[in-house]
Amino acid sequence: MAVPKQPQQHQQQSRQASAAQALPARERDVPERDLVIDLARFFCLALVVVSHTMMVSPALHPDGTVSTQNTLALQDWFEPVIWIFMVMPLFFVAGGITGLQSWRRLRARGGNGLDFAQARLLRLIRPAAALLAVMFAGLWAARLFGVEPQVVELIVTGAGMPLWFLAAYLAAQLNIPLLARLHDRAPWLTLAGLAALVVAVDCFRGAVPLLAYANILFLWCAVQQLGFILADTPAGRPGNSTLLGVILASNLLLGLVTGLGLYPGNMLVNLNPPNFCLLLLGTAQAAALQLSRPVLTGVASARWIRVVVGLAGRRALTVYLWHLPLLAALSGMLLLTDFPKPAAGTAGWWWSRPLVLAAIIALLLPVLALFGRLEERPTAPAHSRRRPAAAVVTAVVVVFIPVADAAFNGLTLGLLGGGAACFTLAVLLLGRVPVPHPPPPAPAAAPTDARAQRATDGAPDDAPDGPGGPLPPTPLSANVEP
Repeated sequence: MAVPKQPQQHQQQSRQASAAQALPARERDVPERDLVIDLARFFCLALVVVSHTMMVSPALHPDGTVSTQNTLALQDWFEPVIWIFMVMPLFFVAGGITGLQSWRRLRARGGNGLDFAQARLLRLIRPAAALLAVMFAGLWAARLFGVEPQVVELIVTGAGMPLWFLAAYLAAQLNIPLLARLHDRAPWLTLAGLAALVVAVDCFRGAVPLLAYANILFLWCAVQQLGFILADTPAGRPGNSTLLGVILASNLLLGLVTGLGLYPGNMLVNLNPPNFCLLLLGTAQAAALQLSRPVLTGVASARWIRVVVGLAGRRALTVYLWHLPLLAALSGMLLLTDFPKPAAGTAGWWWSRPLVLAAIIALLLPVLALFGRLEERPTAPAHSRRRPAAAVVTAVVVVFIPVADAAFNGLTLGLLGGGAACFTLAVLLLGRVPVPHPPPPAPAAAPTDARAQRATDGAPDDAPDGPGGPLPPTPLSANVEP
């Protein structure tokens, strides 16, 4: 005799409710939104896009060869300024804060590490798969129409920089369930252990150059761990004098290790592969974020800023992935025209940068319209089952194969196609994200509106209305989180 479906669902909900009640209080009571982190991420993304327009400078020589240079990095004033504007560590600090909160919310709803990995992978690789597929098809078409191979290679290279960040961010985020457990037991010891691994890799990277790439995992996990610590730090703690001391000490130590020649003074050189300098920089940025939080909270609370940050934040990953390939494509196409091209570094070249930025924004608008929805969380109906562990693990391996190849051997046109195929396969393996049911509400006079009921229960806004029912629209958010 078949067991009725409703009792099975009730038993599952009861087990999830019991599991949620067994969690520590800080894992049950997790804030849904951090406006300061939204604003910080928006600032970082805007700074990255603007700075890249001042870096890419290709030139077509009379003999038909193409060369590129990083014009911004060649300026005498660039090296000290990049200490301030190297915001990549801040991305990972913010990712640590929101990632830990997202993991705790998922745990409170009865989810596990595989659910977390599945959601993270889908959220990040679906937009990347579209980028790689479009670039592969478009560049092969350009080759068939006779575009110079060097120009095509220039555009291919433009896709490589966003992908390294995606790989590093994924590697750090997929380790959040493990690192969160270590953090809950011994937060400072966990951070110290990761920092020791970073220094150990730096010590031996001269003898074994490939070992330096291990810091793509160790370094960014350590910076992410700073975000964990901030996430559990009460408001107003530590004091301003302590935070100022951390900022000063981090920068003094950074000046010492670069001044002694142990590390380069150029933070772009220290970025790939990453080293201990970026952990020091991340420590200073994490302390500065905490120090400025009262001011940033007031700024982020302004209505128009919330609207701008929210609208940009819903498509932040699409902007990040596409802006540099579009910039490389624009630069490559300009090489094939008679449009005036001032020499890099001249006054005319610098005055043209606002026009280049405006052109990139204009090119991004149709891209966001076509591919922006891939960034939204792919949520399944309530009756969806979790994917098998083997499928999730296989998807991780499939994603990192082309990424590792690109890191070691460089990005090529063929690898673009292979990466698109691998990312698409991973999406198919992962399917859609199951939504763990929140604990059943206590009997009460329930509102008739389903969304109002979810708000009363404290359930997440992305929970479905019912089996097979429609999903509510995604709220404005700059956090790249499910």
